[in-house]
Amino acid sequence: MCLFCKIVAGEIPSTKVYEDDTVLAFRDIAPMAPTHILVIPKTHIPSVDGVTAENSAVVAHIFEVIPGIAAAEGLTGGYRVVSNCGPDAGQTVPHLHFHILGGKQLRTDMA
Repeated sequence: MCLFCKIVAGEIPSTKVYEDDTVLAFRDIAPMAPTHILVIPKTHIPSVDGVTAENSAVVAHIFEVIPGIAAAEGLTGGYRVVSNCGPDAGQTVPHLHFHILGGKQLRTDMA
């Protein structure tokens, strides 16, 4: 069972900011911005490469809840949503997740 599946199962604590039947959102333990929240599907999908016609509704739902999470966090000036796919992109947990980053002026270079 991967790290994020253990968080979903309640085996590892997290600082939850949103939860419903499909999605869990919690604060990143190593924030890269004043607001850094991870949004994950409760079902295990390894990465963006694992999104299929059968599970894409979960991803659509994630993008439906992200604006509400950002608003609740006061990110009125904007925010960034990032998903790393694979080790070369910096994905360290093999469970699909989206980073919500905000709370300051973010750098524009993405490298």
